Parts: sequence; structure tokens; C-alpha cells
Amino acid sequence: MKFKMIHENYNVQDINRSLDFYKKALGLTEKHRKEAQDGSFIIVYIGNEESDFELELTWLKDHPQKYDIGEEEFHLAFRADDFEAAHKLHSEMGCICFENHDMGIYFIQDPDGYWLEVLP
Repeated sequence: MKFKMIHENYNVQDINRSLDFYKKALGLTEKHRKEAQDGSFIIVYIGNEESDFELELTWLKDHPQKYDIGEEEFHLAFRADDFEAAHKLHSEMGCICFENHDMGIYFIQDPDGYWLEVLP
């Protein structure tokens, strides 16, 4: 039996703010979406041409409070083909939240507090 990873979900407070962040920071764009007829939720799947793996962003109408994402120990990782340019962009965006110079990596934080690792 084989399993293929297809997506991971992040719950977000503002779907448009999150879509803007992921497009600018990582080049991820909308692939498809599901919207409840009653307006109670919007689910948007984002990705890029480098992989068929998608990030599922879920907005829930009845969840106005900030999401508790624990101690932020879990994260998605992205390999940058131009690490220096990526670091420059993320510095300009002000979204770098942690750098490990010994390992040669850094993390960015999305508008909802999720950490994303960037590798060379």
C-alpha cells in the first residue's frame, strides 16, 4: 500500500490577506477553491508548478478569534532556487522570524503566525 501526500491545512483569519502573503512570499497561487453556499467557510488550495503538493487555507466565518497554533514547532519547508534573493525579499517584507546561521536556513511567519522554513 502506498500513500502520496497531497496537502496540508492552515486555518486563517483573512483569506485574501493570506493569499496575498503566500503569492508574494513564496509564489503560491490559487489552484481551486470550495465555498459553502451559506457563507460559513471558504477553502482555497494554493501551490506552484514545482510540486503537486498544495497548501489548503481554510477560513471559517464563525471563528473570529486568533487561532492557537501552539509553540510553532511544526512547519512547512520550501527550497529556494535563489536563496539570496528569497532572503532579500523576505527581509523587505519583514516576515523573517528566525534565522539559524549555523544551519544556513531561516523561517518566515505568515499573517496568522504559521512558520515556513526556507532552505538553500
